[in-house]
Amino acid sequence: MSDQPAGEKASSPPPGLPGIDFSTLILSLSTTALCQMGAVPDPTSGVRLPPNRVIAQQTIDTVEMLREKTRGNLDEEERKLLDSLLYELRLKFVEMPE
Repeated sequence: MSDQPAGEKASSPPPGLPGIDFSTLILSLSTTALCQMGAVPDPTSGVRLPPNRVIAQQTIDTVEMLREKTRGNLDEEERKLLDSLLYELRLKFVEMPE
């Protein structure tokens, strides 16, 4: 847990890592969901994992919950990113094999 006041940005990330912000969090969760659907290879191993509908749905639901909990607090760019990622994730989910 950080000692900095709420709303302040974290210090600079370690070299080679992106800064952490809301968009980075949402992109990370979206990538995780795509891996869980077997749509993209795992970024760390390069291996495409077998699809897991239950876990993928839970991750998509988490992104949806974040959208609801942050409604009215996002800038336009963050809102558009969140909406478009949810749309894409849902499309991929319904295309998943049973």
